[in-house]
Amino acid sequence: MRYFIELAYRGTNYCGYQIQPNGVSIQGTIEEAISTILNRKTSVVGCGRTDAGVHASQYYLHFEYEGEFPKAFLKRLNNFLPKDIALRRLFPVTDDMHARFDAKKRSYEYYVDFYKDPFRYETAYYFYAGPNLLLEKLNEAASLLLEYQEFKPFCKSNSDAKTMICHLTTSKWEIQENGLVYHISANRFLRGMVRLIVGACLLVGEGKLSIEDLKTALERQEPLKKSWSVPPQGLFLSEVIYPPFERGGEDGQFIF
Repeated sequence: MRYFIELAYRGTNYCGYQIQPNGVSIQGTIEEAISTILNRKTSVVGCGRTDAGVHASQYYLHFEYEGEFPKAFLKRLNNFLPKDIALRRLFPVTDDMHARFDAKKRSYEYYVDFYKDPFRYETAYYFYAGPNLLLEKLNEAASLLLEYQEFKPFCKSNSDAKTMICHLTTSKWEIQENGLVYHISANRFLRGMVRLIVGACLLVGEGKLSIEDLKTALERQEPLKKSWSVPPQGLFLSEVIYPPFERGGEDGQFIF
């Protein structure tokens, strides 16, 4: 039977979500915990990849299991996992529900702090030139992206993506107490896409990249004259949307 887990994690201490040959991953840490408590090797499938140092305030994965769960399984699993990974709920789904392929929309947020904060350095990017940014320029660059569907200028060169098409529904900057936050939503994202977009917006906001340069790169689907992938710590996968869940089992119950 297939089960979904909703979770959140701080990616600071990990090489990313996906298991890597050298490094501790979110996926590997969760698989080890589930396998230990269930006393059987268990693999999990995530809703997408996040890079080293990137966080998720909402994330989903699925795994297969037959039989009854041990008593207080989710609580025991949370106690077994490190403090920077938190499982929120576990529920059965139909056998054809897939955490990655059935996700219809994903949203990210990127936090930029204007002032150095010792309590936020792992979860926001301190940008010393932030107070000089022009919000209207940032949003001019962000809104321009909504006019396009192909995003090769914002894809890492070693990507194995078969298509550069992404359908963006949100791209905007907002002021927050300590600086700015960027919101972006789409049906899918290319490798490194959000961090490259944020970097381009910040360059536009500083006056180091023109809107015309950005438009030309998107029209021609070629690299920007200046390209900047911002640091990972400000990036959060914030929401993953699925069609209405078709829960399996007798009553589709949550398991706590």
